[in-house]
Amino acid sequence: MEQIANEAVGKKAGGSRLQKKHGAGSAPLIALGLTAAIMGGAYVGLCAYANSNAAIWKNTYILGQDIGGLTAEQAVQKLEAVLPEMEVGLYFYDSATEHPYSDHSGEPDASVSLADLGAEIDVPALVAGAEQAVKSGPFLTAGWRYLSNMGNTYYGAAANTRTDADKTAKAAGQLASENSWSAVSTSYSVEEDALLVQIPMDGRELDQKTLQERLEPKYWEMDLALDIPYETLPPEKTMTAREIHDAVSGEVKNAGYDPETDSIIPEQVGADFSVAAAQSIMDDAEPGSTVRIPAEIQMPAVTAEELEAVLFRDVLGEARTKLTGTAARTNNVRLAAAAFDGTVLNAGDVFSYNETVGKRTAASGYQMAPAYVQGETVDVIGGGVCQPSSTLYLACLRANLEITERYAHRYVPSYITMGMDATVSWGTLDYKFTNNTAYPIKIAAFIDSGYLTVQLLGTNVDGSYVKMTYETLSSTPFDVVYEDDPTLAPGEEVVKTTPYTGYRVKTYRHVYAADGTLLSSTFEDTSDYKSRNRVILRGPAEASSPVTGPVTEPGSDTPVITIPPDDGFTPVEPPIEDTPTNPVIVLLPEA
Repeated sequence: MEQIANEAVGKKAGGSRLQKKHGAGSAPLIALGLTAAIMGGAYVGLCAYANSNAAIWKNTYILGQDIGGLTAEQAVQKLEAVLPEMEVGLYFYDSATEHPYSDHSGEPDASVSLADLGAEIDVPALVAGAEQAVKSGPFLTAGWRYLSNMGNTYYGAAANTRTDADKTAKAAGQLASENSWSAVSTSYSVEEDALLVQIPMDGRELDQKTLQERLEPKYWEMDLALDIPYETLPPEKTMTAREIHDAVSGEVKNAGYDPETDSIIPEQVGADFSVAAAQSIMDDAEPGSTVRIPAEIQMPAVTAEELEAVLFRDVLGEARTKLTGTAARTNNVRLAAAAFDGTVLNAGDVFSYNETVGKRTAASGYQMAPAYVQGETVDVIGGGVCQPSSTLYLACLRANLEITERYAHRYVPSYITMGMDATVSWGTLDYKFTNNTAYPIKIAAFIDSGYLTVQLLGTNVDGSYVKMTYETLSSTPFDVVYEDDPTLAPGEEVVKTTPYTGYRVKTYRHVYAADGTLLSSTFEDTSDYKSRNRVILRGPAEASSPVTGPVTEPGSDTPVITIPPDDGFTPVEPPIEDTPTNPVIVLLPEA
């Protein structure tokens, strides 16, 4: 049994040697001796009283309870009556500082009942031990010890107390959980006219194992108080008002999409506020609280929450062209289409065909296929890559996207309608368009059943759609030119160059509402296609002069105008704007 009691510390009285003096000086000495004798007798009586008193000395405390002036039986009754409600008080301190050795005069930071610890205390033994501790000692020191015990004397309970290990572990876990919290970093959110700023706050972590050990009775202090260390957890990020202002006062951006992480990029708002006033509000706020800072707010059109529900939901525009030519050309078309398949453009992004597809080289898998070079059809590395760019262009038109850069072919292409093509050449001619919608756009390109299909996937918020038309402003027929070729047999003819009729056409973009109401009709672009003569080689035996001029049907003076394949387009009325006096033909792409 642990016993703590105050012990008397006495001083030996050093008496001075008295020398006998005769005459009048002997009377005071006699009086002094009588006084000392009386006081000594009184002190002996006090010692006898202290030892024989049945009551426990004043200001004796057990488990924080004052049992002074009570008999042992009364003390036991008092302790057993309050024991179920008694608690151990916990006083927390930062482990990075020195142990505070608190006087525990204030309210504890937390507490745990003895019942929750499964404490079993032998109260009679505890009282007997306390009484013995304060009364034991030499007889002649009892009086002094009795008087000195009028100050507070505490008696611990470790030797007479047992706790339940499982209950103590459970209580420690609960206390650690309830009195630990994560650090709070600076954060902010935006309202219509203000910023809500979360003020940073340190975190605190109590170690459950340490707490469980300290709850054992041997660590209880005599006033049932415990000093418990904790670790301070600083916030990961703190921001000043200036840093918040710099972060939110920039360009307003809609929520976007990151294809590398397959995740949505949060929106960016624009906010302007007084930095000095905001800092003052933040400095006066309690850690962990949220303050409201008045601000001028510019909200983006699309938030991350809105985008998540509509991302790539709709086909904004689609185009389909038939693959023609050699296997090498088809290979080149497939490689170029695969290069931009899956490309994502966020709001405001510009797509470049050449930058995305890259230089067409043999090392990249491109093969020799026909292409136009200075008006001639020759085999080059990457021949045919204009078909993906043209198909993409038409899909962009139908998606009502902004065209940034586009060039028409030299001659009318056979796989797509006039005015709807876009030629490209590495280092010179590029095709570019801008995502002028508020939502991300993804390009899908694939080949199936001999057709190349390009789709623009995005978000159509109002159900509107586009129809494209073109008008022919003029046409230039080709001539037939004969050239003598001595290597041919007499009368033999071989076509050296296939012909093209030249056209000058204008294209128009017509936007319709979901219910079919025409919303707008605008001029899109002008395309000038050159004519190319048909060149025929013939044997020298045929003595005739070269014949040139328009090709005509027998018995007719009307030139034959070559119209390229319409890819499923059907004739319609002339466009609404810029209609020529005598248009040759106007075609409308399939929806």
